[in-house]
Amino acid sequence: MNLFIIKCICVYFSGIGFGLIVNLPHRALNVAGITATLSWLVYYGVMNTWGGLGSANFFGGLTIGLVSVVIAHLKKMPSILFDVPGLVPLVPGGQAYNTIKNFALGDYQVAFNYLSEVVWIAGSIALGFIVAELINKIRIKIKYVSKGWDK
Repeated sequence: MNLFIIKCICVYFSGIGFGLIVNLPHRALNVAGITATLSWLVYYGVMNTWGGLGSANFFGGLTIGLVSVVIAHLKKMPSILFDVPGLVPLVPGGQAYNTIKNFALGDYQVAFNYLSEVVWIAGSIALGFIVAELINKIRIKIKYVSKGWDK
């Protein structure tokens, strides 16, 4: 349990740290850390229940997309400010490093295995963002129609 809390704190600070690197406004830093933590918690939960890299990253990306739109609306800031730091815990940096390392060492079979993981993870995150955007568009359309503005 203590290790899990330490992981959550580290993910939170990774979101804030990346927000500082990309020069986020200071009033967005805390929320960026929270977005990163929420996306990682969803990833961690799905990974430990279903066990799939693709589904865990998909739901993590979906969480980032949905949460960042809501927070951006509340804070009156662009949602991209919360998208990018939220991605930090999901980025397949270790697999990408192992891909390059194994290509350099000439172990092409292992390198292509890692490369397929990188592509699978990146595609899953991107698909999560796409679905979040579709959900947001549908939500806006329903709100638009319910107010009678579609005439």
